[in-house]
Amino acid sequence: MRLSLSGAKRSLASRIAIAAAGLALGSTMAVATATTANAAIACKVTYEQNQWPGGMSVNLTIQNLGDALNGWTLTFTFPDSGQRVDYGWSANWSQQGQSVTATSLDWNRSVPSGGSVNIGFNGSWSGSNPTPTDFKINGVACNGTPSSPPVTPPVTPPVSPSPSVSPSPSVSPSPSVSPSPSPSVSPPVSPPPGGRVDNPYEGADGYVNPEWRANALSEPGGSRVANTSTAVWLDRIAAIEGAGKMGLREHLNEAVEQDEANGSKPLTIQVVIYNLPNRDCSALASNGELLISENGLNRYKSEYIDPIAEIMSDPKYRNLRIVAILEPDSLPNLITNVNSHEKCREAQQSGAYVQGVQYAINKLRAIPNVYIYVDAAHHGWLGWDTNFGPAVDLFYSTIAGTQYGVDGVDGFIVNTANYSATVEPYFNINTTVNGVTVRQSKWVDWNQYVDEQSFAQALRNALIAKGFRNTIGMLIDTSRNGWGGPDRPTGPSSATDVNKFVDESRIDRRIHAGNWCNQAGAGLGERPRANPAPGIDAYVWVKPPGESDGASEEIPNDEGKSFDRMCDPTYEGNSLNGYNKTGALPNAPISGHWFSAQFQELMRNAYPPLD
Repeated sequence: MRLSLSGAKRSLASRIAIAAAGLALGSTMAVATATTANAAIACKVTYEQNQWPGGMSVNLTIQNLGDALNGWTLTFTFPDSGQRVDYGWSANWSQQGQSVTATSLDWNRSVPSGGSVNIGFNGSWSGSNPTPTDFKINGVACNGTPSSPPVTPPVTPPVSPSPSVSPSPSVSPSPSVSPSPSPSVSPPVSPPPGGRVDNPYEGADGYVNPEWRANALSEPGGSRVANTSTAVWLDRIAAIEGAGKMGLREHLNEAVEQDEANGSKPLTIQVVIYNLPNRDCSALASNGELLISENGLNRYKSEYIDPIAEIMSDPKYRNLRIVAILEPDSLPNLITNVNSHEKCREAQQSGAYVQGVQYAINKLRAIPNVYIYVDAAHHGWLGWDTNFGPAVDLFYSTIAGTQYGVDGVDGFIVNTANYSATVEPYFNINTTVNGVTVRQSKWVDWNQYVDEQSFAQALRNALIAKGFRNTIGMLIDTSRNGWGGPDRPTGPSSATDVNKFVDESRIDRRIHAGNWCNQAGAGLGERPRANPAPGIDAYVWVKPPGESDGASEEIPNDEGKSFDRMCDPTYEGNSLNGYNKTGALPNAPISGHWFSAQFQELMRNAYPPLD
């Protein structure tokens, strides 16, 4: 499974920082006008703009102050003929002359009274760059006051738009982020068996997958980690019943036995839900079996999610804490890869990713002992300003659109099956070298984050500000991001060149941060544990160490998985990894299959080191 950089976003981020940045704010207020359905349209549009010579990045918030909308069209006019929309997100964007139009997508067409939608675009300008003022929603000007009292918001009310979509940079290698206030009602110290808790990892043992344990024990030295909890991946319909391996029910039965053997301690089992139609739309190594064009969404619901929910809801499993890791490579792809990948565009335009995730949440959240964490990529994908804000908006609109609203999930997970360091100990985003910030280095490339923990904590804070409960928690997959061994730096570099300083100081030893497949030199990371840092529910091993990311050459298979050149160690790379070598190990099997050579290297380079 891959998570990769977005070249277009990286290029934009570089242009933003190389040039001086300015800020212009503009907003118009709403009018209410009767429509043919006797509905009142009333709106407020906020236009927030970061600009630099010749370019701009704009975020707009559409707030519905009138009756509920089912489909919307935003129009406005650029005051200067040189202003252009180059690329937009979260809407269908078009421009004729100086007139700009943005229309709703399937997943954000419905806006309740009091709700809001966040959209945006990157653009260019020549001459001058004044702020537009003539915003209209469905032809009604947003420049007055409502003609009727606001409608009472729903039980789970949408929140006002955030004043800014840019994340706050971390200030230290191990940022001291203040934890969010505790929920108003604290869970009991010793919750009853099967009782719902705030953090499903706290005070619990983790399920040891017997199949992964057997693979680990088959390797010299593998006994040192064989009893570590790893996730169960359901990466196709056949995996529910097993397809020659243990199926979901067998794993849950085994978890019940382990739970009973634990005595009074609860047991947490992690299950990765990973089979959306057009899955992994920006890569090939972990493509799935379902296609949107071949009734994939309906099959996902009826043949995949429904059977999983039916099994998990069996009363015999009620005392287990079942953590569902929901759809790696899904929602973030709608932020970064829609313009460059046809399968991603199809996922966005059809609404299949959003609808599939919402359906899974609705079905699984109904089971009292199931906890849901949605995949949120990693800092090397969403850490740029132009990706971070839209991702927060998309996460909010998707989950708020479920029947449970923002209570539909327990949190989010970052770094799933990736290699980004949990914490870079020898520099942070505010470090300067000879007066130059590390953001200007080729490695950081103007990202706002240098590691996963600072990104996860900032993302959590932004999600709470957007409207999620302050009880949500974050998970970090630390299964392969230890980067120990002889190549691990032991302190900060003394170099005065920022690129040399970062390259000699970083513990993440990948050739490029965009490399994701079977990375040479990687090591086992922090062992799973609960509450390792403020806002972090747990470090987890979701990607079972030793299971391949993808084949290093073409290997026929019946799992729908294709050959991706990013898994080929001889490949010279592409724009997403700066045309660098992939850093992938040779002789790798298809994704999810056991890769002995990789497991041995992960143990050798483990950090903390293995005993």
